[in-house]
Amino acid sequence: MLEGIVRESTTKSATKALRRDGYLIANIYGKGLENINAAFKENEYIRTVRNKETLAFPIKVDNKEMDVVVQGYESHPVTGKLLHVDLMVAQKGVTTHYYIPVEPVGEAIGLKNKGMVFVSKPRLRVKAKIEDIPSKIQIDVTDMDVGDAKLIRDLDPIENVTFTDADRVAVLSVIKAK
Repeated sequence: MLEGIVRESTTKSATKALRRDGYLIANIYGKGLENINAAFKENEYIRTVRNKETLAFPIKVDNKEMDVVVQGYESHPVTGKLLHVDLMVAQKGVTTHYYIPVEPVGEAIGLKNKGMVFVSKPRLRVKAKIEDIPSKIQIDVTDMDVGDAKLIRDLDPIENVTFTDADRVAVLSVIKAK
């Protein structure tokens, strides 16, 4: 379980001091809950997020345990180092918006014809309860050739989950490699 601390001060100098000490700044929020300004050890956070099996993962801040979902993050434009992360509390029974990662499955026919699989929407926005959300959306690309695309309307429906992007949006395609 990822453990964090509550930030007493949210000033620029206090934030810089925490970052110097190896902390990642985080905001934790949820529907009907008070926002928590927190900080996590950066290396522990990255290790936890990479090794998670589901969309939500447990954290402990100020002796409170909760499951959270990454809603957004900010990284340094030059170094790529994580600067800030927004975490939403995954409340059971509450319908809200989540971002689910997309994973292409199989080897496309277009790869033999000098093409490559291009994922234009790496995360799809959905509206559902946390208990109904899959950890990832797998899309079969084996029958796709160069120029083919999978749109949101082409995806298999997931029970109790609504895609909130327009149904004409391309999720992935096989494009000609240059």
